[in-house]
Amino acid sequence: MAVASSHWQRRIERAQELSEQHRFAAEILGFYVHVARFQQDLQQRLATVLPSTEAAIDRDLAEEELAELTSRFASFLSLAEEYGPEQLTKLSSELQAHRPDFWADLLNATWRARGASDVQGILALIVLQPYAELLRARAAHPNLHISAVCPFCHRKPCVGVLRPLGEGAARSLLCSFCLNEWEFRRIVCPGCGEENDKKLSVYTAGDLEYIRVECCESCRTYLKTVDLTKNGRAEPLVDELASAPLDLWACERGYAKLQTNILGM
Repeated sequence: MAVASSHWQRRIERAQELSEQHRFAAEILGFYVHVARFQQDLQQRLATVLPSTEAAIDRDLAEEELAELTSRFASFLSLAEEYGPEQLTKLSSELQAHRPDFWADLLNATWRARGASDVQGILALIVLQPYAELLRARAAHPNLHISAVCPFCHRKPCVGVLRPLGEGAARSLLCSFCLNEWEFRRIVCPGCGEENDKKLSVYTAGDLEYIRVECCESCRTYLKTVDLTKNGRAEPLVDELASAPLDLWACERGYAKLQTNILGM
């Protein structure tokens, strides 16, 4: 798991770096550091105790998978109660009063639902995400994909990425669940497929100029894209979290986020 561990460490170090640069994001990034450490430990344990599980995601969780995930849910709820934002803190405390079979039902329902419909689902997704990422890493799947949903788990992307390619940049999308990254055309809305560039606006702001707010006038959704040609140090998942003021800006102008990120933001 050395390679996977390095991914987690880069995310953690980037969150710590950004929390010092942007005080407005310090609270949520501080919580993310605790979440990432929990997820890293959980993923490493699951890789050890579930080494031969089917690397597929369009199915119910097997009994042994659900048992392992449920056994760690209580410790995560304690973490969220101690370090999370107010909304998650209160709910985490309430969920700890439930029995493990309730947690198991919540985890399995969220796994099947392809997204969180409420705050309980967000907490469940945080626990499920490292296992989805592990299964995706084990599976053979295409990286080039014409659809705006993940080719592995069929969830929507939470952030776009521009990576250097020749003298320009290639666009990809990052899955909100298994963190798969796949190539996607640049001039097209991942929300509705709009291709008219006059209806696809791009905005940047201040010291976050490497993060693009890509808005569609047809479906009124937006997706933030991290431009690695302008900031090669960025970790898209983490930098998207740190750019919460851009979400507020977009929402005030009537745009809806295509998909929330790992912390439900």
